[in-house]
Amino acid sequence: MVDFETLARPGVRGLRAYDPGHDLVALRRRYVEAQLVELGSNENPYGASPKAKQAIVDALAGIHIYPDPLGGDLKRALAAHHGIATANLLLGNGSHELLMQFAQVFAGPGDEVVASKFGFAVYALAAQAAGAELRLAPALSREHAMPRGHDLAAVLEAIGPRTKLVYLANPNNPTGTWFGADLFADFVARVPEQVIVVVDEAYAEFVDAADFASALPLVARHPNLVVTRTFSKAYALAGLRVGYAVAHPQLIAVMERVRESFNVNALGLAAAEAALSDAGHLQASVAGNTAQRVALADALRARGLKVSPSQTNFLLVEFGDDAGRIEAALVSRGVVLRPMGGYGLGECLRITVGTEAENARLLAVLDEVMA
Repeated sequence: MVDFETLARPGVRGLRAYDPGHDLVALRRRYVEAQLVELGSNENPYGASPKAKQAIVDALAGIHIYPDPLGGDLKRALAAHHGIATANLLLGNGSHELLMQFAQVFAGPGDEVVASKFGFAVYALAAQAAGAELRLAPALSREHAMPRGHDLAAVLEAIGPRTKLVYLANPNNPTGTWFGADLFADFVARVPEQVIVVVDEAYAEFVDAADFASALPLVARHPNLVVTRTFSKAYALAGLRVGYAVAHPQLIAVMERVRESFNVNALGLAAAEAALSDAGHLQASVAGNTAQRVALADALRARGLKVSPSQTNFLLVEFGDDAGRIEAALVSRGVVLRPMGGYGLGECLRITVGTEAENARLLAVLDEVMA
């Protein structure tokens, strides 16, 4: 029998496959009569825009032909939305694909990729798959105002002569924390121009903190800056996998060389363009999330739990040594949260902010298992 492990590239041999947390399809079948409360994947419980759904229906007649390989209509809509040129845009099969490809293109054996401890798991996967060395900068302390969040000073210090790529998330998954606009402007100005900084803004639409600002306006001043966004979260198109990156046109042109042909499907292109045009639906979803995020955080803190500040659609909550038992007990009662052991946060669970009814169910079941 061939040992396929030895045939794989060294970087791939050291990887662990992405952990989705639970087999949700199996759980849905198990709880088909009593509806499963899924609060583990940071999905938008309010659903996609009616305009996006209609665009999908309208596009169905054409699924026998390939989608636009350039994604022209969506790019033009995004360019108008952000006030940029289409040459600044790269489309992806979700932002996950793009995050992986940046390491594929710009890092490899002998290079370093810098990220913050407790950053999104895909950054480590991207670095290792490319064969690069991952260098983790220490995170802010548990007692900090942004517990376990990105310490930009530490990230800057971690950058060395072999660093090719830096990954940051603002706000960050899984901590929910964020860094302010002034801190980031100072940071990116200090990064050597040959080091590419990728800022993952998957949750940016949910933010209402006064000190936050998107990094998008800084792209014009810093050719080494990349910002990624997704339609999976606030726009509620997770099932269609549409993401995009904004960067200098020359950087985008290099990335286009490895982009798969037709990497965004026809239904995704149509739905994303329509969702972008429905500002009212986006605002309603964000407003619902904000209200429920505050209410859920207050309810959890009232139960004596430590809840990290969040500007996303989820909360990172400390349950201590009982986290594993509590998580398993919740799943057995039809409530799914996300265990954090893979992030080195075994004492924590990540809770997606649901609807008022979903959050009420979570709290009721939580009271049962914590009694």
